[in-house]
Amino acid sequence: MRTTIDKYLGYFLAALLALMTLDVLWGVFTRYALGGQASWSEELARFLLIWIGILGAAYASGQRMHLAIELLLPKLEPRRQRRLLSFINLLILGFALAVLVVGGLRLMYITHTLEQLSPAMQLPMAGVYAVLPLSGLLVMYYKAADFIQLQKA
Repeated sequence: MRTTIDKYLGYFLAALLALMTLDVLWGVFTRYALGGQASWSEELARFLLIWIGILGAAYASGQRMHLAIELLLPKLEPRRQRRLLSFINLLILGFALAVLVVGGLRLMYITHTLEQLSPAMQLPMAGVYAVLPLSGLLVMYYKAADFIQLQKA
C-alpha cells in the first residue's frame, strides 16, 4: 500500500508542479504580451506553491529524505540505533498529529466559519489550508509504518 500512496502522491505533486509552471507562464505572457497580468494567476501560483511545499514535505518524509543530523546514530550499536529511530519516529508522529492535523483542522474550521475567501479567485481559504491535515495524516502514516517496521527488526 505504501508504494501505491508514494506513486500517486508523486504523480499528484508532478501535476501540481506542471500546473504551476503553466500558470506562471500564462501570468508572464499576459503581463508582457497583453499589457496586464491576469489577476488570478499570481494567487493560483501562490496556492499551488503552498500545496507543493507541504505535500512535498510529507512525500520526502515517506521517502526518508527529510533533513536529519546524524551525529549520534552511527556511534550507537544496532539495538540502540533502532530505539533512537523509534523515538524519533514517535516524536515526528506526535508533531504531525498536534501541529499539522489538529492545528490544520482548527485553521480550516476558523476560516470556514468566517467564510474567508481568497481575494482574486474567491476560493474558500479552508480549501487552501486543507493541505495541512492531509499532509499530517500522510506523515503520520509513514512514521507509523516506519515505527512498526523498526519494531519487527
